[in-house]
Amino acid sequence: MPTHPIPSDAVLERLFDGCAFAEGPAADAVGDVYFSDCPNNRILVFRAATGKTEVWLEPSLRANGMNFDAQGRLVVCCDGKDGGARAVRRYEADGSITTLASHFEGKRLNAPNDLCFDSAARIYFTDPRYGDKSDLEQDCMAVYRIELDGSLTRVIDELQTPNGILITPDDRTLYLVDHNPEPGGARTLVQYDTANDGSWHFTRTLADFGTDHGGDGMALDVEGNIYLTAGSGEKAGVYVIAPDGTQLGFIATSEIAGNCTFGGPDLQTLYIAASTSLYRIRLAIPGQLVWPLLGL
Repeated sequence: MPTHPIPSDAVLERLFDGCAFAEGPAADAVGDVYFSDCPNNRILVFRAATGKTEVWLEPSLRANGMNFDAQGRLVVCCDGKDGGARAVRRYEADGSITTLASHFEGKRLNAPNDLCFDSAARIYFTDPRYGDKSDLEQDCMAVYRIELDGSLTRVIDELQTPNGILITPDDRTLYLVDHNPEPGGARTLVQYDTANDGSWHFTRTLADFGTDHGGDGMALDVEGNIYLTAGSGEKAGVYVIAPDGTQLGFIATSEIAGNCTFGGPDLQTLYIAASTSLYRIRLAIPGQLVWPLLGL
């Protein structure tokens, strides 16, 4: 029998409370967890050794979704509100910051939201815009890929408001959250698969949240299960969804969850950024990350 991802004795633990809206958790090799508080324009870090949370960077140029790349560098999507960079930025080992993407075809990006890496170290990211849209320059809200030479390719342009994004380890499947908060807007988790020519094509809808609060960020475990933050009220939390769309479990957070990631030495701790708080819970299946790798 397959392992159930959520042990019966698993307990959700709050590690920090004090954000306007926590997002983008990313765990490093020593177990520290970086997470963003976009409305407060800062990046915080939970120190595993002490259990304390401190401000790592302020201002952050409206940091939102974040992940560590295969070289252990923090890559950050920055929003477009109130001085946001409207860019994807990378924090280098020497303390410098590299802007990886800020324009497409000479026009500013909308508001990069979330990102993932393929096996070749290319970066996929979503570029929606929530709130004020008066200064948008792009003609749609799209999914982009940052190529190894630094150029930018628009790979998907048919979603309403692309948000969370994951890619499978074989680079063949993208999971995308389409979260349009407008009345009647899409609030779905969808799957795209790649063709032999490298183009991406819609395959199916894995989850539809209807009129409830839609999905946001996601994480992937080594068995291919998706951990999706979504819902509001009693339905707020992390939905564990198998690759075939079957819901395997649910972790209630009692406040709207924004994103999640795996961490810890065995990658079996799920960290959840949810509204005011950062949480963690021990799970039964390790996470799938590009860094740090399981066992290192």
